[in-house]
Amino acid sequence: MASQHDSVLKTLTVALLVCLVCGVVVATAAVMLRPTQETNKLLDKQINILLAAGSYKAGMDVQKAFESIERKFVDLESGEYVEMPESYDQRKASKDPEQSIRLDGKTDIASLKRQATVAEVYLATDHNGELSKIILPVHGYGLWSTLYGFLALEPDANTVAGLGFYEHAETPGLGGEVDNPKWKAIWPGKEVFDENGDLAIQVIKGTVDAGAADASHKVDGLAGASLTTNGVNNLVRFWVGESGFGPYLDKIHANAAGYSDEERAPATDTSVPAEGEEVING
Repeated sequence: MASQHDSVLKTLTVALLVCLVCGVVVATAAVMLRPTQETNKLLDKQINILLAAGSYKAGMDVQKAFESIERKFVDLESGEYVEMPESYDQRKASKDPEQSIRLDGKTDIASLKRQATVAEVYLATDHNGELSKIILPVHGYGLWSTLYGFLALEPDANTVAGLGFYEHAETPGLGGEVDNPKWKAIWPGKEVFDENGDLAIQVIKGTVDAGAADASHKVDGLAGASLTTNGVNNLVRFWVGESGFGPYLDKIHANAAGYSDEERAPATDTSVPAEGEEVING
């Protein structure tokens, strides 16, 4: 009996020591690898920003290329630049009641629930130091997941330069077609606002009629992925609309036109489709 008791005790002791050693090894590895993981995370973000701006080339020195891109912070309500620490995390801020606001159902077409009051923007400059791209972080709910990506605009703050998503869990082959290069290639050249300054960009059901007067504002939907298409339409319209970067983009338009603050008209935010155009609505 004593021998059996000793055997069980030894087995438990060995198992406990093995678990303890493995725990220490895993914890140590996690701590040691954390700087590398953070570096890779930042590198991946930079690559996706460059991809959205159409500036990424395989094998390029990403860090060097990113030297021409400035990260700034925008107060979404006023559209003005504000000072924030470099450690500011917009995604975390959106979950902090002190740094975010709760969106009501009518406003929250992208199904965000909460929105950070300060957002990041990335400004790319050319070799002459002139503004070449405005890159806006965007996100919103699709079918199965929240899609996170970047929308790049030309210096006119109206013409789309590119759109890309770096994180989502949409169905491969259906909603996952947001990653299809052919679909992403449709976006450059599309216009966010119409000639009156009203929000006009829309992702429609089916294929855009190239001969239509408003074709420059319409993007083909994803075949077989109506809800993901609807989600992309809503998140893009939200972030370039009045509740998103609208006030900021409006200031860029006004400054380019030489208007004063008093003369500046706010951008219109509406999810109502243009008459005669079929847009997917949830």
